[in-house]
Amino acid sequence: MAHFTKPDEGSWTEHFKIGTEPISYEDSVSPEFYELERDAIFRRTWLNVGRVEQLPRKGSYFTKELDAARTSIVVVRGNDGEVRAFHNVCRHRGNKLVWNDYPREETSGFCRQFTCKYHAWRYSLEGELTFVQQEGEFFDLDKSDYGLVGVRAEVWEGFIFVNLDPENTTPLREYLGEFGKGIEGYPFDKLTQVHKYRAEIGSNWKLFIDAFAEFYHAPILHGGQYEPEERAKIQKYGYQALAYDVDGPHSLVSSWGGIAPPQEPKMVKPIERALRSGLFGPWDAPDIGLTTEQLPPAINPTRDPRWGMDSFVFFPNFMLLIWRPNWVLTYHYWPTSYNTHIFEGTAYFVPPKNAFERLQQELAVVSFKEYGLQDGNTLEATQTMLESGTVTDFPLCDQEILLRHLHNTAGQYVRDFQQRQAKPAAPSRS
Repeated sequence: MAHFTKPDEGSWTEHFKIGTEPISYEDSVSPEFYELERDAIFRRTWLNVGRVEQLPRKGSYFTKELDAARTSIVVVRGNDGEVRAFHNVCRHRGNKLVWNDYPREETSGFCRQFTCKYHAWRYSLEGELTFVQQEGEFFDLDKSDYGLVGVRAEVWEGFIFVNLDPENTTPLREYLGEFGKGIEGYPFDKLTQVHKYRAEIGSNWKLFIDAFAEFYHAPILHGGQYEPEERAKIQKYGYQALAYDVDGPHSLVSSWGGIAPPQEPKMVKPIERALRSGLFGPWDAPDIGLTTEQLPPAINPTRDPRWGMDSFVFFPNFMLLIWRPNWVLTYHYWPTSYNTHIFEGTAYFVPPKNAFERLQQELAVVSFKEYGLQDGNTLEATQTMLESGTVTDFPLCDQEILLRHLHNTAGQYVRDFQQRQAKPAAPSRS
């Protein structure tokens, strides 16, 4: 972790040498570019698909639709307790193996084996083909040759990641870099009260990451969420970031809690005063075994007492927000086309001890939902006008440094992929 405070001279953008010229959003309106992203990014990087709490015992499983990567996977805890992932396809005729009433919907549950709905081929939790209906009708069939196609899966701090690239040699922990190492030790396992949102958004996946990677828009777009006195102050001064950082493809913005901390009652709404909670979470932080000063080094890297939240973007589509009041948000952006994606927002809390604490958490989650709806609606308007082609170059301010980094990174992945594809094959030896 190298860049904790703003440089004495210049800007964050100049400090990281990312470039200050206007940018093009062609990467967000081009169907051809999206098709390249699918192979260059989503089939070759580590993707977070869930947490270990979704697999509480041997035989627990869930499926994940990865449209951008052109596949569906099933993630399962085996009889040996290990977490594994497989392409969700039967080896007989290519039917989707695990699904319920609707093949395109994700599902979860418990089983002792996987059975194909089409011809009843069966597979163990470790992916071995164990039973073939009327096996004698086949020609020299060796079941050991027809196990499920595995996907590399690794677990980091309870988060399950997969990598669909069979040639990938980069371990997950190495891929997550300094940010990942600097977060290790945060007690995610204590935050088991989970609330989830899912929405289909009519915009390119990167545009929603853009919205959550800067605070420049918040005083305007979200101004209606504040009391008039607070709104006037925020619109005048904006939100302040304590630090920005980039590490390879990943990025971080660390921020303080706003102009008025939630403890100032005149600045918040009556329901927030009554429940002592709001967008920033319950005001009374639960005990997670660590004080603010004891948090891992990547969290509140400046160790500023005004710190309120860190937002980590783990490329390509996993955002992890750690809040001072000891709760966590995750965002996932799953592309379904060049101008549509599925947004998933998940809030993690320490389980409430009483009804009041439950209401505090639910108010925080509902507040987040309202902000997310405002962002999603705006992004659909953005997408339509970007596609008009009326304007092709857009200036970004210093607070939008992480947007610039994200689009630069996606472009570089695509260019690297194209170069690899263009290389001639090595001559074969006769």
